[in-house]
Amino acid sequence: MSISEITDVMQYGMITAIKVVGPILIISILIGFVIALFQAATQIHEQTLTFVPKLLAIAFVLVILGPWMASTMQDFVLYIFSMIEKLN
Repeated sequence: MSISEITDVMQYGMITAIKVVGPILIISILIGFVIALFQAATQIHEQTLTFVPKLLAIAFVLVILGPWMASTMQDFVLYIFSMIEKLN
């Protein structure tokens, strides 16, 4: 396996990871920001206030985008297996 093939596998892996984790991180950051604004406006500084809305939002995103995430990961695994197959 050449260096360029290894670099391609690493690049494809990083892009796949960003695709899969990106929606969850973006939703979590947006929910956290909105709740932080609410806490700053009302001066309620409870640490657990952000936990439940983030948990529900992440669960919702996983239910909606779960099949797409699984398909993306499946494509990556098939790509890796095809690379392994080329080694022999």
